[in-house]
Amino acid sequence: MSASLGRRALAEAVGSAALVAVVVGSGIQATELTDDVGVQLLANSLATVFGLGVLIALLGPVSGAHFNPVVTLAAWLTGRRTPDGLTLRDLAAYLPAQTAGAIGGAVLADAMFAEPLVQWSTHDRSAGHLWLGELVATAGLVLLVFGLARTGRAQLAPVGVASYIGAAYWFTSSTSFANPAVTIGRAFTDTFAGIAPASVIPFIVAQLAGAVIGLALVAAVFTHPAPAQTGAVVTDGEPELATP
Repeated sequence: MSASLGRRALAEAVGSAALVAVVVGSGIQATELTDDVGVQLLANSLATVFGLGVLIALLGPVSGAHFNPVVTLAAWLTGRRTPDGLTLRDLAAYLPAQTAGAIGGAVLADAMFAEPLVQWSTHDRSAGHLWLGELVATAGLVLLVFGLARTGRAQLAPVGVASYIGAAYWFTSSTSFANPAVTIGRAFTDTFAGIAPASVIPFIVAQLAGAVIGLALVAAVFTHPAPAQTGAVVTDGEPELATP
């Protein structure tokens, strides 16, 4: 990445805020338009797919468009021994930017729909099958992101990542948060997309476990990273791609 660390961190904050605003705002809009929970989830997932794809395409060339501490940590782990890999200084900038951006996005969405700006969610998501869903969703996401980079197809990230998250809304029991920053942000809104604060830490633990499994699958399935292709968003052979 040629941009300064400050510019990259700002891109991560803006992208994370926009992503959570899309997730939370579309959830609020859906519940105002229909009482059918299936239609609400469909509207929420479609908005997330389109919004995420646009954000990756827009901000990928600046920061890599992680918008996700799991992706940032995985990129650091896989690239820390390479000259162009993420550094601890990068982590110290990216992770708070992503989290602060996600919280800001939830507050912004609430403000746009005249909801209380900060209201802790009462949507309890504490159950073993939901944690398993988060583990599966995150493992699949990491496998996709780093698999695309290792096969020289990181330019497909806007479509690939957005499509995967859209599918994971429906095939996982947790509706695929797969992102610690987004999980924290969604605790600040007591709306359709919210998650109760007490449910946040178990979700994040499941996401981190899923990331470890995803990286193990990448190492087992794919060879060494492919050279970067024109238009691909990669750093030191590993991806810098976004997720919700």
